[in-house]
Amino acid sequence: MPSTMSGKVVLITGAARGIGAQTARELARRGARLSLTGLEPDELKAVTAGLGDGHTWFEADVTDPDSLQAAVDGTVAAHGRIDAVIANAGIAPFGTVQNGDPHAFTKTIDVNINGVFHTARLALPHVIEQRGYILVVSSLSAFAPMGGMAAYTASKAGAEALASALSSEVSHLGVAVGSAHPSWIDTDLVRDAKADLPSFREMRKRLPWPMHATTTVEKCATAFADAVERRSRRVYVPRPVMLMHWLRNLPASKLAARIMAPSLRKIMPQMEREVAALGRSFSARNQALQGTPTQEQRGK
Repeated sequence: MPSTMSGKVVLITGAARGIGAQTARELARRGARLSLTGLEPDELKAVTAGLGDGHTWFEADVTDPDSLQAAVDGTVAAHGRIDAVIANAGIAPFGTVQNGDPHAFTKTIDVNINGVFHTARLALPHVIEQRGYILVVSSLSAFAPMGGMAAYTASKAGAEALASALSSEVSHLGVAVGSAHPSWIDTDLVRDAKADLPSFREMRKRLPWPMHATTTVEKCATAFADAVERRSRRVYVPRPVMLMHWLRNLPASKLAARIMAPSLRKIMPQMEREVAALGRSFSARNQALQGTPTQEQRGK
């Protein structure tokens, strides 16, 4: 049975690596035509070449509406339409609220929430024409917040809420909107955090199932591609993450706080020391991509 994605045009942000790149490969395998955007032109070019003929890429920053508009216009010029969008671009800083870098916090909000807003807003006229689909990549963190990841948690909770609001705004136009909630996926972002922060590794080990599970990027990409094909309202990776959605008040409960308190008393100060020693709030790769100065460069 042929895939319903055959010939469909899908625009993916943050597609140079990880989940975005692998989802592009999976959708191309199902016959879709891809338009990939991101901040790494060499990587985007390589990923696009690996998809075969009929795909395009554009260097674009989701926090810059002008560059994103150029990518949307270029996609329509090359492919004639946009059937679906995956708002996948995202970053994750290190640090606590008390001692974290405020510039890293605001940058994360800019990329992970404002970037979704710009992506959806600029692509929406074309998606409406096709009565298409938008998938906003949120996270398990949206309803299972973790200490030391306040910026990421806040941004992903905001992205989930934005997807829900957008769904109510455009459903009568025939457009479906979904939010994706992956747990830990074996990507550069997660591997960089593990390499940089021993406290991050320790905290992950102490999380209850399914919050500590790690999923391959291939399985995550398959779930995302299925969501686009089925126009899913929500997608959980792995599937048991759904339990945390329905139990979303549990991580903030007094019971959970009592259970985690002994570990957090040790891990949070350790994380603060490790981030201070790094002299940066993002992984080295994200620091370079976002053009974010280090703490030393700002004189902190």
